[in-house]
Amino acid sequence: MNHNTPVPPLTPRPLRHLSEVHRRVMTVAQLRVHGVSSAETNEQCRPGGPWQQILPGVFLLHPGPPTSEERLHAVLMYAAKERPAGVPSQPSAEEPHRPVYAEAMITGLAALTLHGFSSTPPLLSLDRIDVLVPRLRRLRTTGCARIVRTSALPAPQQATGVPVAPVPRALADAVAELTDAGAVRRLLTEAVRGGHCEPASVVRELSNAKLLGRPHVVDAVDSLLAEGRAIAEDRLYRMVQEHGLPDPVWNVDLRLPGGPHLGGLDAYWPEQAVAVELDTRAPRQDEDALWSEYARKREHLERLGITVVHITPKKLRDSLEQQAAVVRTALMASGDRDPAAYVVVLPR
Repeated sequence: MNHNTPVPPLTPRPLRHLSEVHRRVMTVAQLRVHGVSSAETNEQCRPGGPWQQILPGVFLLHPGPPTSEERLHAVLMYAAKERPAGVPSQPSAEEPHRPVYAEAMITGLAALTLHGFSSTPPLLSLDRIDVLVPRLRRLRTTGCARIVRTSALPAPQQATGVPVAPVPRALADAVAELTDAGAVRRLLTEAVRGGHCEPASVVRELSNAKLLGRPHVVDAVDSLLAEGRAIAEDRLYRMVQEHGLPDPVWNVDLRLPGGPHLGGLDAYWPEQAVAVELDTRAPRQDEDALWSEYARKREHLERLGITVVHITPKKLRDSLEQQAAVVRTALMASGDRDPAAYVVVLPR
């Protein structure tokens, strides 16, 4: 093989094969691939010309303001890691609507809007669009792009054809910029009430972002946890009703006769000595201590012959039928066990 054979020049790719938005927003490198020189680009972007530079190295190929979709793609083009020469970063003919944006995703309020939140502003009303990139990338906040850095990028989700941060991460990035307690509370409440995520995952991201020291965030988190527990309790009631389980006694405390308090339970079937406890721990500084308390209570009850079924809010949301089957199995197995110790059941 002759290693001195010259590499043939890149054949310019016509702009018409691209999807509509990618005919309107392009990087200088992409324009070059399509046969447009830097001098030609500068000429097109002269005052009153047909093109304009929207971000460093990113051009809007029409006059007038960009659409919300164009702004999203422009921010991603600006922040995405450059691909090796010869690897197309534009969509192919087979996948015309799916450009590849390496190491960049929309986050913050813009991402929440793309996830379908109603309490966030429309994309066009945002002065800046947050974009999440690895910590060591050499980028600066400029124009409509605000750079948010992270030591570990989450796996992006797709919304309207662009990569977006998962809801818990996007929430943390949005909350980091908000000082209005009402706005923070509305976002966190919608995240849980709208079924976007569980409280624990939100609190974990807020904790990682070191936001739990801010009083207005702490207040919102307390409301969030109360909201999350109420939703989980409602799903637990539904599980019993919709899947034909016998009625338990709800929200009770157990106590040994004349003895110590054994702990509170969300549901208890006295005849079968089966209990359900909702695990609504939030990952805060005392998580380990709280889990130890859960484990101690469970071990104590099981030594007394009481079966404890732990259920998380996420399992109730995602697999209600499966959780009902777990409880039904525990109730059916009660006849094969030794009788449980006698305990006093009190309303909680």
